[in-house]
Amino acid sequence: MKKEDISSVVTNILTEYVSDKELEIYRVQYKKEGPDWVLRVLIDKPMGAKSEYININECEAVTRYLNDKLDEIDIIEKSYRLEVSSPGLDRELIKESDYIRFAGRPVKVKTYEQINGNKQFTGLLIGKEDTVVTIETDGEIIEIPEKKIAKINLEIVF
Repeated sequence: MKKEDISSVVTNILTEYVSDKELEIYRVQYKKEGPDWVLRVLIDKPMGAKSEYININECEAVTRYLNDKLDEIDIIEKSYRLEVSSPGLDRELIKESDYIRFAGRPVKVKTYEQINGNKQFTGLLIGKEDTVVTIETDGEIIEIPEKKIAKINLEIVF
């Protein structure tokens, strides 16, 4: 089975389970890392959830459930390591809802090509409209076309 198909099957297996637990699937990846294969599942809390953070018990419960289901259907031929965690405080913004949820928060943006002479920006996320991400950095509003963004993450500020 192709790695994209495995990610899709895992997403389907987990969709109903996590919705009953006030969780959501953030990302599922099945990929080779060095000599090993890793099935990485990132879970998150949906917007408006009672608690904003994932705890270890939730990760353990999803791990147990997914392990049991994957043992039942036996679709992954190679040995692999299963990792279930949260996206972290410096999470990558990948969903449309991320741009709404984290508006006003500090972000770090890396682009494929220069914009205003730079390929990296740090500033406050204003939001995303259509295919343009807007941030404010040093009092300047910068609009970055989504297709030019290599990666955008929340910036951890203490």
